[in-house]
Amino acid sequence: MSGRIWDISQKVRPGIPVWPGDTPYQEERTWAIGPGCPVNVSRLTLSTHTGTHADAPLHYDAQGAGIGALDLEVYLGPAQVVTVPAGAGLVTVEHVLPVLRAGITRVLLHTFDRFPDGWVSDFTAIDAGLITALAARGVRLVGTDAPSVDPETSKTLDAHHAVRRHDMRILEGLVLDGVPDGVYELIALPIRLEGADAAPVRAVLREMA
Repeated sequence: MSGRIWDISQKVRPGIPVWPGDTPYQEERTWAIGPGCPVNVSRLTLSTHTGTHADAPLHYDAQGAGIGALDLEVYLGPAQVVTVPAGAGLVTVEHVLPVLRAGITRVLLHTFDRFPDGWVSDFTAIDAGLITALAARGVRLVGTDAPSVDPETSKTLDAHHAVRRHDMRILEGLVLDGVPDGVYELIALPIRLEGADAAPVRAVLREMA
């Protein structure tokens, strides 16, 4: 029997917080059920980084691959959830490596006590040294409940470029409220947007026997 499924995706909705200056989410009904129309159809306006999403290398590398060209295998498989103490500032090697289980290739970082309803500028980002240390341990994907692996004010994107150097993948904007630390099956497939710099995902965790 399959284990419990945890939906770790944000609800995409009008008013969902977006990066300051990015495209607000909008949904407009273009067709409506009524005389002469048997269906409802909507038009969506959104950023590629709306809600829970996967960054493509193209997001931080002008020559990088778009999201539609990426191998899906890295977005499927065992992943370890690790809670980071509130107020850490940056997630570092000391927060993760002592508890990282052998053979884990996907790490999801739980940094919020409770996922915020609005935008939070001082979220907990990830130290680039941790990215390098995780790559040395064979980790191929890093996920976070924060809106970015780098601080909001960063112009150098050190964590993103550490990911680039090690050909890893990024998930951002996860909702890990109530998920106990441990190992789960991750399923987080990005929409196949050909040539895009990112794509929303429906991310879930399934308890493993």
